[in-house]
Amino acid sequence: MRKVRINNEITAPVVRVVDAEGGMLGIMAISDALKIAYDRGLDLVEVAPQANPPVCRVIDFGKYQYEQHKREKQQRKQQHQTQLKEIRLKIVTDTHDLDFKARHAREFLLEGNKVKVTVLFRGREITHKEFGEQILQQFWQRLEDVAKFDQPIREEGRTMTMILAPDKEKIKKYQKFIQQQSNDE
Repeated sequence: MRKVRINNEITAPVVRVVDAEGGMLGIMAISDALKIAYDRGLDLVEVAPQANPPVCRVIDFGKYQYEQHKREKQQRKQQHQTQLKEIRLKIVTDTHDLDFKARHAREFLLEGNKVKVTVLFRGREITHKEFGEQILQQFWQRLEDVAKFDQPIREEGRTMTMILAPDKEKIKKYQKFIQQQSNDE
């Protein structure tokens, strides 16, 4: 939270003053604005220091801080933090297991999270990288109706990874399709 100047901390010689209800009191010298605030038993709070002249409100500073804190908390609550979920596969992963893990990845993508799909190579499996690519391609085919590549397939030591991100347009089409299927039943 940025530092808010109140009362004698305000340095501008002239300010635009607004009362607690939002009514304009006009442009006046800082000393006159402070006198009005003290007469009402309230504080003079600089709410828009970048304006010309700066805008100050005659309000209770404690209440102002509480309202600001509440507003910021509400904004943080409405923000969605995308997470990176990881799904690990091996080159011997069977189709049923691949379908099962793809369902989980679909849920993650529909929630708005990214999915990192990793194929692990053990021992001599590293000599058959084409199997790893094949598994990742099969996984991609199961999810291409809701995802897009955030990072294409690449090798990292004994692993091969790709990162999928949710594609909003594809997800809307997918949800319409699911909605139509449920209506038809």
